[in-house]
Amino acid sequence: MRCHEVDYEILGQGSQLVEVTLDYGETVIAEAGMMNYMESGIHFDTKLGDGSDDSMLGKLWSMSKRLVSKESMFVTHFTNEDTKRRVVAFAAPYPGTVVPLDLSKLGGRVFCQKDAFLCAAYGTKVDIALTKRLGRAGFFGGEGFVLQTLEGDGLVFLHAGGVIIEKQLNEEELRVDTGSLVGFTEGIDYDVQLAGGLRTMFFGGEGIVLTKLSGTGTVWLQSMPFPRLADRIVGSVPVPEHKHD
Repeated sequence: MRCHEVDYEILGQGSQLVEVTLDYGETVIAEAGMMNYMESGIHFDTKLGDGSDDSMLGKLWSMSKRLVSKESMFVTHFTNEDTKRRVVAFAAPYPGTVVPLDLSKLGGRVFCQKDAFLCAAYGTKVDIALTKRLGRAGFFGGEGFVLQTLEGDGLVFLHAGGVIIEKQLNEEELRVDTGSLVGFTEGIDYDVQLAGGLRTMFFGGEGIVLTKLSGTGTVWLQSMPFPRLADRIVGSVPVPEHKHD
């Protein structure tokens, strides 16, 4: 299935959103709850899966994997039913950067953390990466490290907390904080390793594990993972004092 050819514009600086412009009959898919606003003529429908496999077996298989990863079973489809071009906009629920990726220029497949996917042109296959190392990554990752695969030949949009950093690896190795990883292309091998000795793991402030990325390809990182931001906010809230009579 070829992806729909949608146009877009990214708005904002520190807290971005993406406006997707649809011609008549074009569709964009998004994770539930990511739509910010839409013009008249846009019809939306919540469906099981991304629409790349309409068979009942395909829908059930996709649903089961999303349940295992604690993702919503449903994906929302936004279709322009007007003869005029119409706009629908998407934004993540916390400040950050929208990252547009053209899968046709990236080998047709990108891996990303489950919370990074924002929206994509219809025809994009959104799946859970059930690889041999996913179990170890999910067990030790500490920040919900579950990978999604995005496959197709069109545009997809990821969301990164804070600033997005793009790294090009050429048979090189990069070790990153697990929550800082947004996504990577094929050709990059990932593994989860213990951060060091017991003292380093528990008192070093970098968590128990680090993610090792190696090989040749592109890696996208974020400067402010949401769990880290949430921890800082919670830690800064003063504990109320209890008054005794």
